[in-house]
Amino acid sequence: PVHGRVELDRSFFREMPRHITPSERTGNVAYGLHKGHGTKKIARVEKPSNRKGRLGKRVKFVRDVIREVAGFAPYEKRAMELLRIGKDKRALKFTKNRLGTHLRGKKKREELMGVIVAQRKLAAAKKAEAKE
Repeated sequence: PVHGRVELDRSFFREMPRHITPSERTGNVAYGLHKGHGTKKIARVEKPSNRKGRLGKRVKFVRDVIREVAGFAPYEKRAMELLRIGKDKRALKFTKNRLGTHLRGKKKREELMGVIVAQRKLAAAKKAEAKE
């Protein structure tokens, strides 16, 4: 005894590793960087609610048919005209005002840009066909 205290057997601490990696771990460990109860990750199953809002085949087909029959709304025609003359920002401001939110305006502008590109491709194909 040193100064009336009991001397601890320090050999226990010398044998204890300072760091244990997850691969070396066997069960629950009370010390080290990875101490605590050993757990396993549970594989998550995708919930049906996460699918909400995704475009299905049938809905896409129906919307395409309606677009083909009904054509474009007057504001869409005006926005397409703005895009054709290179006023993208103006077209965004215009669609944003008509649709209510910035995100909806951006989405509509991208949709109309896609339509213009498709029209140009169709016109180029017809021109190439006429040449032959």
